[in-house]
Amino acid sequence: MGSIGLSAYGMTVAELVELASCADELGFDALWLGEHVFRPAGYGSEHPTTGTVQHHTTIVDTDTELTDPWIAHAAIAAVTSRIKLGTAVYVTALRHPLLTARATISVQQFSGGRVLFGVGSGWLEEEFAALGVPFRSRFSRTEECIDILRKSWSGAEFGHAGKHFTFEPLQVHPRPTPIPVVLGGNTPPALARAARLGDAWFASGTPTPDEAVELVTELRRLREEFGRSGDFPCYVRVATTDPDVLARYRANGIDDLVLWADTLWVGDSPEERRRNLTAAANLLGLRTLDDAVSR
Repeated sequence: MGSIGLSAYGMTVAELVELASCADELGFDALWLGEHVFRPAGYGSEHPTTGTVQHHTTIVDTDTELTDPWIAHAAIAAVTSRIKLGTAVYVTALRHPLLTARATISVQQFSGGRVLFGVGSGWLEEEFAALGVPFRSRFSRTEECIDILRKSWSGAEFGHAGKHFTFEPLQVHPRPTPIPVVLGGNTPPALARAARLGDAWFASGTPTPDEAVELVTELRRLREEFGRSGDFPCYVRVATTDPDVLARYRANGIDDLVLWADTLWVGDSPEERRRNLTAAANLLGLRTLDDAVSR
């Protein structure tokens, strides 16, 4: 059974909470939040995904609203009951993984297990420089963070001696708190990392149906090469609610689709935004919360 989620970026926490509350009622599967910590003035870094349509031509602009996704998702969890809480993507290499573990466990526990931890290695070099994190080692740092996070989520006591982090035995949480790791990125190294380490994958940008098929086909080939099997959701952003276009993705086994929230959550008033999102949900055939309860 496929899913339809929403991807949001550049909104305030209050706007995200309002959006999530309505999306939860209407039956959208997940709300995926993008993130950057700040906008470096006059940055020159370029997003690594070439050839794929980018929804935001300038990803961190002077008027871009930036929010902490865990604070936003904690607020969202308080007013929703079933929508999943995703990050697309969280640059985990910018933080110590034990701090990330603490935040993710807290939101996972409070939300009743709805977190989808989407991870990216990062591309904005100036962001790394300001935080004192070596940019060139971000890939190995990301992999080490994932390893530490999974040990933190296990509920067990553990120590670590790695390339980037070393600490004596400790316990982050007294109980196991499993959280799926969704690795993002379309480049060959990113696809290989997702196939090798991830529980799922999230496409960067907004691939066309043909591009999405190529990416997912390569992921499936890589997973077979790494000897990995089982369920592996592939979340792909799409540019339209047109059922015929969505059917093209699903005809190729791409069942977990994500729409840009700012193309549907539009209007000058809360009522108008809700009407527009409701119209989209109806077109997509989503099950409202009332429908789900009555069945």
